[in-house]
Amino acid sequence: MDTIYKIITYTRWPVVIGLLVALVGLVAFPQLKNASMMVAPAGNAPLRGLSPYEGESWGGPVSYARAVARAAPAVVNIYTLKQVNIRRHPLFDDPLFRHYFNNSDIPRQKRMQSARGSGVIVSKEGYILTNNHVIKGVDEIVVALSDGREARAELKGANSKSDLAVLKIELDNLTPIPIGSPDTTMVGDVVLAIGNAFGMGQTVTQGIVSATRRRGFNIADFENFIQTDAAINPGNSGGALIDVHGNLLGINTANLDQNGYAGGIGFAIPADTAIQTLNDIVEFGRVVRGWLGVEAQSLSPQLAQSFKLRSTNGVLITHVYSGGPADKAGLRPGDVITRINNQMVGDGRWGQQEIGESRPGDKVSIEIVRQGKLQVMEAVLGSEPIAS
Repeated sequence: MDTIYKIITYTRWPVVIGLLVALVGLVAFPQLKNASMMVAPAGNAPLRGLSPYEGESWGGPVSYARAVARAAPAVVNIYTLKQVNIRRHPLFDDPLFRHYFNNSDIPRQKRMQSARGSGVIVSKEGYILTNNHVIKGVDEIVVALSDGREARAELKGANSKSDLAVLKIELDNLTPIPIGSPDTTMVGDVVLAIGNAFGMGQTVTQGIVSATRRRGFNIADFENFIQTDAAINPGNSGGALIDVHGNLLGINTANLDQNGYAGGIGFAIPADTAIQTLNDIVEFGRVVRGWLGVEAQSLSPQLAQSFKLRSTNGVLITHVYSGGPADKAGLRPGDVITRINNQMVGDGRWGQQEIGESRPGDKVSIEIVRQGKLQVMEAVLGSEPIAS
């Protein structure tokens, strides 16, 4: 007993001092507490790249049910009907058959062809955004809401160049979707796609933003897509791409495979572009785009060489409309446009896109090559003329 007492007496002060030192260290350096709680993985491998940025903490929802509940009432199923002619039997066009029977008395058979798609309610007045290819050429459009109600929809306008259309329904107590900020969307953000996949009714898929400002897929004339790996299946066209808070980021449009079965690569039109299209159609009956007032052709290697250019990036101005924005800015036939707003124009599609995304009255910077010399001019865009 005396021995144990002597041991305790001998060691108590070192222990107390050690505990005090440890306590002071934790107070002065709180990060040591988190470090001490980390468990080394098997094999004592270092934990590299697994720490959150300073001042940030990891965390995310274990469920996206609240986001879906917020957005889903605004996502509708669209069913369309189109009257089509049924091909007659070849015998009806046989000369011998026509000799004995009056072929003109045989009416052409017709039937109703149905299709499906999706749409998004964006206002309490009943305006709905969808894709132009969902409703193009149809005779009747029926919208089914998530609460079970149905209504015939009126086509208010469409824009084939951006593959968008605006519908309107006359129903009360509609829940428009909250609009998000696609311009702040980042690669890696979690997103959800809601739509009438395969005509099964409202379906939700989840993925991430794979890229932004995707162009050059010949899906539409004006392209500025959000790319996602959230599954966009047949019937999803016109549906909603939302963030984890239920805000609309884009209108689901297509996937890479035109047959509709490419996994992992889908595209959505940014919500701000879609809303601007809707506002233009409601106010003006058409989409209002910026207009430069030139006709141009892409540069072939031979043309590029004749203008002493190192690449085929650029378009050759072949005509300038008198009194138009380009004419007022001093552009002339024979000038080669290489950049617009400091963006390379490529074969012309990129330049057309840059102008098309602008509005009448916007100033644009135009880089040209004239007689071998580089010049920069400014033009104030006009309004795209109405096709007669």
